[in-house]
Amino acid sequence: MTARFFCQLEYDGSSYKGFQAQKSTKKTIQYEVEHALAKVADHEINIVCSGRTDAGVHAVNQIFHFDTTAERDIDSWIRGANANLPNNISLINFFNVETDSHARFDAISREYIYLITNSDFKPAIHNNKTLWVRRELDVKGMNDAAKLLIGEKDFSSFRATGCQSKHSVRKIYEAEVRQDNDLISFRIKANAFMLNMVRIIVGTLLAVGRNEKSLSDFANIIEAKDRKRSGKTVDPFGLYFMGPEYNYLSYKKNRIFK
Repeated sequence: MTARFFCQLEYDGSSYKGFQAQKSTKKTIQYEVEHALAKVADHEINIVCSGRTDAGVHAVNQIFHFDTTAERDIDSWIRGANANLPNNISLINFFNVETDSHARFDAISREYIYLITNSDFKPAIHNNKTLWVRRELDVKGMNDAAKLLIGEKDFSSFRATGCQSKHSVRKIYEAEVRQDNDLISFRIKANAFMLNMVRIIVGTLLAVGRNEKSLSDFANIIEAKDRKRSGKTVDPFGLYFMGPEYNYLSYKKNRIFK
């Protein structure tokens, strides 16, 4: 009898080419997870994730599903898979769900956080885990600009070249920029995201923070629907996928990032 599981996963994406499996490399999250689960199930495993992360991007609460005919208890799945995963990928929990439940299509929202270290000195502990910006930033101006993102709009200005999405309309539910000492966080929650969308938004918010662009400039960039008007795509290593939300699944989220 076939069973379907939703699985909760966290990973440090620094040394991977992204989540999605690729023919040219085995350095993907999907390859590692499928390989580990197959050893426990004793058959081939194919997983479907809630949101594919790009190369270098981390995840605190990635959710994926897979089908299996193997009969194992939850503890055996978790311990067995983690024994075969590298130290920078960890399975946190399993949930037995209906066979028509879908990790990607059933997600009603997704949330990301981007972390910036704003200090005079290059961070050592958080090296390649946050973006280092030495120049002082106008955090209030960045937060005011972030609020302009909220709503259902065409976000073509923040869409990367090569994005394969059918359209650029997304609904953003929450967006805010906060500062805690020298750590600045940008949190955004939406129904879905496009390729590099969050990283381009952050690059444009930084232009506001440096007083290179005004609040009205940011509003005009949204209205322009033109990628050439927005900021650069910032590095991936400050980006964390905080996870999806479902109507029928409640799971404990990692609260390291508030």
